[in-house]
Amino acid sequence: MADDLQDPSARRERNKEQEKGEEPQKSYETILEQEIAAGLTELERPAGSLLLSGLSAGLDVSLSLLLMAVMHTLTADTLPKPVSEILVALMYAAGFLFVVLGRSELFTEHTTLAVLPVLDGRASAGQLGRLWSLVYVSNLVGAALFAGFVSFLGPRLGVVEPKAFGAIASNLTEHPGWVILLSGVLAGWLMGLLSWLVAASRDTIGQIFIITLVTTAIGLAHLHHSIVGTAEVLASVFSVQGATMADFGKFLLWATLGNILGGFFFVALIKFGHIRSGSN
Repeated sequence: MADDLQDPSARRERNKEQEKGEEPQKSYETILEQEIAAGLTELERPAGSLLLSGLSAGLDVSLSLLLMAVMHTLTADTLPKPVSEILVALMYAAGFLFVVLGRSELFTEHTTLAVLPVLDGRASAGQLGRLWSLVYVSNLVGAALFAGFVSFLGPRLGVVEPKAFGAIASNLTEHPGWVILLSGVLAGWLMGLLSWLVAASRDTIGQIFIITLVTTAIGLAHLHHSIVGTAEVLASVFSVQGATMADFGKFLLWATLGNILGGFFFVALIKFGHIRSGSN
């Protein structure tokens, strides 16, 4: 590959890996082409397929809410706060494992993935807008449906105290809009890196580690993810635990904008720019 020709040490390392029977590490150009190809596949999918896959992703990723609420109920009053926060953040990662490994359509992945073919001139902005709209709406519908379901069922199973929904949502809603925006930028940035690192990984174990590491960080820092946050805030609204629809509207507006900016600028634009300029 081009980078191996310019870097003899990389070529020697690849030869050693091949002698050991190991798959060589992917170059950044290989990762970019893999991401572009995946983005093109998604951009060309029929609308019905995207809607169903997006609905599935919204439901699956929202399973994090149930596990977080159960863990919060079990630990908030019995363990030190830092320990409880870490355990709840680990539960936050579960829904992302289901979605990313299951290959469902999640909006915050496509803020990076689907932009790359447009930057490369292989797709149009109209195609990007179509994909974003279909996936975003179907993700929100799935998250809202799950929020209503779990806010009803969790307390009746005796595994979730209703106040847990309020505590989880308050971490997202009790901020001014500009803080939510900047937090959403960080979350979008991390989700873009997640997509990139999963593509770079050579095995499922590596992907599981990357997904867990990145999304646990998002949960631990209480960063604003527009889709999971929709389930978190609406569960508080539905169970009458403090959050209002006005709180949800403010959260969704600024978190969505931040997620788009973070994934587009800090991952898609910068990585595409440095790889293509290096190739040239």
